[in-house]
Amino acid sequence: MKIALIAHDRKKDLMVKMTTAYKHILENHELFATGTTGLRIEEATGLPVHRFKSGPLGGDQQIGAMISEDNLDMVIFLRDPLAAQPHEPDVTALIRLSDVYEIPLATNIGSAEILIRGLDAGFADFREIIHENDNRPISI
Repeated sequence: MKIALIAHDRKKDLMVKMTTAYKHILENHELFATGTTGLRIEEATGLPVHRFKSGPLGGDQQIGAMISEDNLDMVIFLRDPLAAQPHEPDVTALIRLSDVYEIPLATNIGSAEILIRGLDAGFADFREIIHENDNRPISI
């Protein structure tokens, strides 16, 4: 799967801890990240990460473009809900695109761990299943 990793400044250490802890799972996937977050992940884990620009300089929009072109499967965005962000409209747009294109999105460590553990368990891409069966109810 193609996974985007984004973290606000005060969440970067947490992102590094998470990617280090789950390196054995993430190494089986293609990773993308905004500038500094990607660099920190690469340095801490040795995993290859395609790095975009910093979030405020357009990195969030670059990841949003990947979502809109159906080139991403999951987004982990560790947001800092207590700090004002100068690029908040870009953050909101990224979240909206994840909803529009039904991309799993984690915005905190709890939901991020659930998504990563789901990868390890081999959960299918439910978007494909849902759209194959658009006229039938889904039972889980």
